Amino acid sequence: MKNKIYRALIILIIGFLPITGWSVEKKAQVGFRFLENPISAEAIAMGGMGVLGIENANTVFWNPSGLGWLSNKTDMTANFTKGIADINYGAFAGAFRLGNSSMLAVDMTFMDYGEFNGTIRADNETGFTETGTFIPTAYAIGLSYAQRVSDRFAYGVRLKYAYQNLGSVTVSTSGTDVDDSLLVTDEIMLNHGEPAIDIGATYKFADSGIRFGAVIQNVSREVTYVREAFPLPFSVSFSLNADVLRLLNKDNDLHKVIVGIESTHPRDYKEKVKFGIEYCYLNTFFIRAGYRVNYDQRGLTFGLGLNKKIGNTSLRFDYSYETYGVFNGVNTFTIGSAF
Repeated sequence: MKNKIYRALIILIIGFLPITGWSVEKKAQVGFRFLENPISAEAIAMGGMGVLGIENANTVFWNPSGLGWLSNKTDMTANFTKGIADINYGAFAGAFRLGNSSMLAVDMTFMDYGEFNGTIRADNETGFTETGTFIPTAYAIGLSYAQRVSDRFAYGVRLKYAYQNLGSVTVSTSGTDVDDSLLVTDEIMLNHGEPAIDIGATYKFADSGIRFGAVIQNVSREVTYVREAFPLPFSVSFSLNADVLRLLNKDNDLHKVIVGIESTHPRDYKEKVKFGIEYCYLNTFFIRAGYRVNYDQRGLTFGLGLNKKIGNTSLRFDYSYETYGVFNGVNTFTIGSAF
């Protein structure tokens, strides 16, 4: 049995080799980029590895099949990320057991872009005139279902509706430029809502401590703004992690060490690779670290976690910090409870 597990592990690792490119290359255009924002301090601290290992309601934002491994009847989470340039975002998720092996979850993500000063091109000395302030908005709501088919395999589906409002803009209906006497303009609203779907699966290799996961995210139609059409940020991700002590037959109740690798194939860049490690003591205290490859600014991540059980209720707190190049760093906080 062990030989079969090791052979499977080697095959999976070899499968990752062709997708670990190291240079950033733009391949296409996507919109609704807020859907790519990482959610959950637990996942971000491990380099943004979320396809595997999140055993709470936040798994819906990464791989809905993770719901199938939840052990409690109800799980609730809340997340807040203080991002770059005063652009922040938050998310909520709640998971509820339907039976012995099925879970249903609801979630919401919302953006806080702040206030912007609007301008429009003009035939004057500065080349523009001010149009006042505006506040863009964006949110997504989701409904997920997952089922653990066996003690090794689970699948999940997430249906979501994403909405974005960028305010009003002025477009030309005739003429070529602001100094064209034939120029005619019209004001339109750049707002749109679009449904999308995520599909994921997780497989455990017996009692070896090795898990494999895969997810397809943001399958949708194309969205058109004025004359430009673009899809939502479609991506395919694969992940592999291992409980090191169990793999080495040194499993115990005091310590746990999880290591993993994750590869994401986005529509608009070459493959991105993430590495992560988590140390757990008494299933209560967590230390996490990770690194991302093929990102413009993101790289090193780390964080801490605390899981305290009081009676039949578990309370969680997680914190992560990710370096963000010239934008300094990003802080994420997650709280949750399960019962």
